[in-house]
Order: sequence, then C-alpha cells, then structure tokens
Amino acid sequence: MDTKIGHRIIVVGNTGSGKSTLANELAHLTEAPHIELDSLFWKENWTETPDEEFLGKVRDTLTKAGNRWVIDGNYSRTRELIWPRADTLIWLDYPLHIIYWRLFWRTLQRTLSQQELWNGNHERFWTQFLSRESLFLWASQSHRRRKQAYNTIITTNEYPNLTIFHFTHPRKTDIWLRQLRLASHLS
Repeated sequence: MDTKIGHRIIVVGNTGSGKSTLANELAHLTEAPHIELDSLFWKENWTETPDEEFLGKVRDTLTKAGNRWVIDGNYSRTRELIWPRADTLIWLDYPLHIIYWRLFWRTLQRTLSQQELWNGNHERFWTQFLSRESLFLWASQSHRRRKQAYNTIITTNEYPNLTIFHFTHPRKTDIWLRQLRLASHLS
C-alpha cells in the first residue's frame, strides 16, 4: 500500500467518518498545520458564515499556512480554492452503518461532556438525536450525493495534481495509517 503523501493534504468524507481525527493525525505526522473548515465556517450560535467571508477566511488561512497543511471538510464552495493547490486527497468513503455508529458515539460523548467545538458552539442532545437538524439526517441525505460527486471527480481526473487515497472501511484506513507512521519513523 502506498504511503507517500504530499505536503498539502485534503481529507474528505461523510459526517462522522473521522475526517478531523485523521487530519489531526496526519498534521502531526507531517508537521503541518491542521485546518478544520468547520472552524472557519461556523460562527457563534451555529451561525453560518456567508460565502464571500468564508472563502476569504479559507484564502487567508491557506496563505498563512504556506506550503504545508492538512485540511478537512466537504465544503464544495471551497473546492476550486483548495483542490488545485493540494497534492493529496484522502476520501473516507465508509458505509452508512459505520458512519451512524461512529456518529452516535461521538455525538453522545460531545453532548454529555458539553465539549466546545468551534467559536463557543456545543452539540445538543435534542438537536442531534431528535430534530430535523440532526447530523444523522444530514449524513443520510448527503451520503449518496457526496459519493457520486467524489466518484465523478476521481474518474474524470478533474484534479490530476492529486494523489488519491480512497478508503472504504476504517480498517483499511487504520492499516494505511500504521504503515505511514512506520514509514515516517524510519525516514
């Protein structure tokens, strides 16, 4: 399995797939800044940042990060800004039942601990488990659309600058990550 990754890495995947966790680990291994697009998008009280402002924040963050970074997030509006600059794409393309299981435990932990996410925001039990704003509903609604979009981008080679790693199960990702850690310790 290939363990050569670049210096400008994008991690994408459905909500709850582990994008931020993997991106954080890769940032540590590559000694690059970790950029969470959610942290740039969500303002206080779960207020969305308008597109122009959001893209400005992304542009400024990329400029400050320089030639090394690991970004996680699926914001299609940032794709033309980020993907042409990147050299590595990692797609966590896990089945919905795995995503639901991971999302359940992550959300339960966050709601019970009142973990602060971005800009003072916290996940609420009622919102996440029992409302139309639920991440479970969002994961279900976006799963097929996101899968089709990323498959199209990959099969048409829309971004030939990208080395692509497509993982369909967390075990495959974990094996690759262990090999990457080993390779980084040997070099």
